[in-house]
Amino acid sequence: MNIRLIGATLASCLLALTSSPAAPAVPGVTDTEITIGLTGPLSGPAAAWGTIPLASEAYARHVNAQGGVHGRKLKLILKDDGYNPGRAVANFNEMKDQVFAVIGMIGTAVLNANKDLVAEAGVPLIFPLGNVQVFAKQPKEKVKTVFQAYPDYTDEGEFIVTQAAKLEKVTKVAVFGQNDDYGKLGADGVKRGLTKLPDVKLVAEVFYEVTDRELGTHALKIKESGAEAVIIYSTATHAAGLIKEMAKVGYRPKIFSSFTLYDRDTMFRLLGDLWEGAYFDSTQALRGEPAADRYIEIVTKIEPKLKGREGFCVQGAADVAILVEGLKRAGRNLTRESFMKAMETIKDYTDNGLTASLTFGPDRHHGYNAVRLMRAGKAADSSVKQITGYQIFPPKY
Repeated sequence: MNIRLIGATLASCLLALTSSPAAPAVPGVTDTEITIGLTGPLSGPAAAWGTIPLASEAYARHVNAQGGVHGRKLKLILKDDGYNPGRAVANFNEMKDQVFAVIGMIGTAVLNANKDLVAEAGVPLIFPLGNVQVFAKQPKEKVKTVFQAYPDYTDEGEFIVTQAAKLEKVTKVAVFGQNDDYGKLGADGVKRGLTKLPDVKLVAEVFYEVTDRELGTHALKIKESGAEAVIIYSTATHAAGLIKEMAKVGYRPKIFSSFTLYDRDTMFRLLGDLWEGAYFDSTQALRGEPAADRYIEIVTKIEPKLKGREGFCVQGAADVAILVEGLKRAGRNLTRESFMKAMETIKDYTDNGLTASLTFGPDRHHGYNAVRLMRAGKAADSSVKQITGYQIFPPKY
């Protein structure tokens, strides 16, 4: 090759290099945008929870209308996983190099499927909605990007059965749960609670598969056990299916449910007066309380199709709000590392009364482990009544 050809080749290479767009220094961050990923059940058996990422999307638009964060707008990439772990993994793998962080990943099985991928990618995961033990059992270095505010199912199960014995004087209880760590850890908590309640017995454990649609057999098993109360760890769809089937055979036990069914609007829509008198936990303010109504007003104005499904909207908006709090604290010179350090400075955060106190730190990434017990009133007005204050349990990691 002659000198002229070598020079021409080098010049072409240099021109190509200088004309190619430079890769962003921080994944998902440009001078004007911060890209955030979401994967959630917009369809499938847990579609009622799909309101959560939809509300996150709406609240992000509100943040952008207020000027964004340090001059950057939030850009959300939302993918439907149908509550299917395999689809959620595919969604995460598609997003991980495009996004700055992921928020609100929903479902214990989904979290189990993605926990190692999240650690390997180094992507901040904010407010994953599923079993706390998925991350508590991981080595510390594998959860350094995870910031969770979610009750432990075992702690909650113990609390629920204790309240069932105290409030309704039941002596026989059954558990209806999803056949994975979600349902089984709830059942473990119930059993732990029963060790302190010698007069109360667990007479049935009935588990369902996510794909189950017919729940008549499940209902009959619980009826035949003679349970006076049923403690539920399920999707809204499966809980509604079970309660309807029990009612068909004239069986109306007391209902106690995990906080995952806290959206009384959804439950009354699915069950009508069959939900009246049901006890359920809540982790945050509900519609009718100022801290929740503030978010509901914002997201339903931006996205009117969320009206009538307001309860779960609060969680979706809160997910973005805590992300924004971390972004503000991290400053304009944003990296994943600076953001995670900023999140670790959040102390005694209640989001103006939305929740009990939330705290993160270098050695605490499980910021919140608390529930309060509520009771459903009349279907006519979807009313609820608070039964207990927040019960605070120790953080798990």
